[in-house]
Amino acid sequence: MAKSIVGIAKTSLQVERTIDELQEDALIAVTEISVLMPDSETQPELGAVKTTKAPEGASAGAVTGGVLGGTLGLLAGIGALALPGFGPLIAAGPIMAALGGTAARAAAGGVVGALVGLGIPESEARVYEERLKAGGYLVAVQVQNNEVADICRDIMKRNNLGDVILVSQR
Repeated sequence: MAKSIVGIAKTSLQVERTIDELQEDALIAVTEISVLMPDSETQPELGAVKTTKAPEGASAGAVTGGVLGGTLGLLAGIGALALPGFGPLIAAGPIMAALGGTAARAAAGGVVGALVGLGIPESEARVYEERLKAGGYLVAVQVQNNEVADICRDIMKRNNLGDVILVSQR
């Protein structure tokens, strides 16, 4: 059964540091890291990351009127989506494909329905929705075993991400 560690960052700097440490300390591939955030014209651009994948990030291009470079540009599957009752979101990484696959559930429940469809308990999904509405960033990491999950959880907590939980995906 697939597992993810999920948490909420308040700033782009938290996201950047967390992703750096996940790659360096836990040896997590960028293809296993997801970020979900509201798409707004005032959304700050995430900073550059020291990595050998910089050319891929540079080619990420424009998403819904703004260029997302740096850290977010390095993640796979960047795209925009809209969930009922919430408005536009930007998703990067495996969460983009997963949210696209939960469109039917999301139509009924907005962000909460989409997150529950990913295996996040409804009570946590409601907390995450509120944090996203307040401008937060949902960060998720797919992990293969409990040892890596513990390392990722520690990294997220060390970077002050809130509401960090382990999710067993369906």
